[in-house]
Amino acid sequence: MATMALGNVCSLKIKNCEFFGICINHSYTTLPIQIKSLNMKPLVIQATAKANSRTESAKLRNRRIRKKFNGTPEKPRLSVFCSGKQLYATLIDDQNKKCLFYGSTLQKSIRGDPPCSTIEAAERVGEKLVQACVDLSIDEISCYDRNGFAGGDRMQAFEIAISRHGFMFK
Repeated sequence: MATMALGNVCSLKIKNCEFFGICINHSYTTLPIQIKSLNMKPLVIQATAKANSRTESAKLRNRRIRKKFNGTPEKPRLSVFCSGKQLYATLIDDQNKKCLFYGSTLQKSIRGDPPCSTIEAAERVGEKLVQACVDLSIDEISCYDRNGFAGGDRMQAFEIAISRHGFMFK
C-alpha cells in the first residue's frame, strides 16, 4: 500500500542555483523524493540611487547644450576644453561637420620659441581665434561651449582675449 501511494505522488528534481539558492523543477520522469525541510534563500533586491559624479554631470550638461545650439558656417559653435594644464579651443560648423579653427596651448606656433606660461598661451589662442574669425568673415558665434566645466585662470585669459572682439555673451 505504501508503494502505491508513492507511485501516485509527483516527483521533484532539486538542483542548486547561484542566485536563488535551491530551485525545484517539476518533472515526472525521476524517482519520487521525500523532502522534510526545504531551505530557500530569500531574493533580496536593493535599489540604490547614485548621484552623478562631476564628470558625468558635465557630460549631461554638454549633451543638453548641443541639442539646443548647433553651429553653422556663418555662426559656428565655439567649444573650449580646459584640462589640468592646457587649453584647447575649436570653432565647429555642425551642419557640415567641419572644424573651422583649432588652437591649443601646446602648439609651438602659439607657445613661442622661449616657452611662455599657459595663461599667456591661452590668451594667444584667443587672439589667434579672433584672427581666424576675421579671415573667415565670422562676426558672431552661435554658442560658447565650455563642455560643462567651470573656468579657471587659463579660461579667463582666453575669454578676455575673445571678448575684445565681441564674441562673449553677457
